[in-house]
Amino acid sequence: MADEFLDLAMAKALANPVRQRILRELEILGEATSTVLADRLDVTTGGTSYNLRVLAEHGFVEEIPERARGRERWWRLTRKSVLFPLPSRQSPELQAAIEELNRLWLAEDAEILARFQHVRGRMGPWADAVPYSRGSIRLTLDELATFFKDYLALLERYQRPAEETPPEARTVLTRFVAFPEPEEEPT
Repeated sequence: MADEFLDLAMAKALANPVRQRILRELEILGEATSTVLADRLDVTTGGTSYNLRVLAEHGFVEEIPERARGRERWWRLTRKSVLFPLPSRQSPELQAAIEELNRLWLAEDAEILARFQHVRGRMGPWADAVPYSRGSIRLTLDELATFFKDYLALLERYQRPAEETPPEARTVLTRFVAFPEPEEEPT
């Protein structure tokens, strides 16, 4: 699937706490109905159905027709790849939606990390599975763009559909952030 630039409608669709929770649950479960998601998220099935349709409209989830029975509809992630436009090319409305999305993501990441730390002692060998690196590199803007593309290609190399995932595999959350040192004067 080709990369697509995030537009205002997609950003607004994603910058919704319930939709973010639905995406996270589908990441964990692989496939689910709106009823399963409603039970796990403690929301109404009407709410999950509506939000699944919004996510589907923007290509973030899709129905699984072969699993449908009557009114029961099954859903899965599409692994849609979306790029954020450069901040200098974003409208004020898009900037606001992306800021809200980033706020949601950072809050979720902090919460998930805290939950991981809380249950880590009960995770057996997975308790040690926390590769972590904190460093710096000196790059030009073009090199940083290439570095990020290489990182995305590495992630894609390890992403696979649920049916191709070994039973002993777990969902591993990956995050990437890179930014220029604010104290360094540009040359």
